Amino acid sequence: MGTNLFINYGEAVAMILFGIGFGNLLLQPNLIKKIIGLNIMDTAIYLFLAEKGYIRGRVAPIIADGVQSMEAYINPIPSGLVLTGIVVSVSVSALMLALTIRLYRRYHTLDLDEISKRLRKEGL
Repeated sequence: MGTNLFINYGEAVAMILFGIGFGNLLLQPNLIKKIIGLNIMDTAIYLFLAEKGYIRGRVAPIIADGVQSMEAYINPIPSGLVLTGIVVSVSVSALMLALTIRLYRRYHTLDLDEISKRLRKEGL
């Protein structure tokens, strides 16, 4: 058990980061801290995908020196998924921050519990 943890330390770090982000997302009432927690979770998933896509001793799938054997290259799909996920998460983060700014301008607080109380008072 202990040796597997040292061999798969990248996956273990990704799981710990995901747990930290998920706990932050659930336990923090501040909207900015929730956005940070979601970004930590995104980063953990990208780390996990990068770890799973890496094979020791292999290189990126760019044919060089005439080597065309599949055993010489890593699978490019996890890397493509990570790049696509980063682009999507930046867009989602920008949208969440824009909505947070709008909420702050209306309610003058970033506390989600306080915003919920004010919404109930308004009858929305």
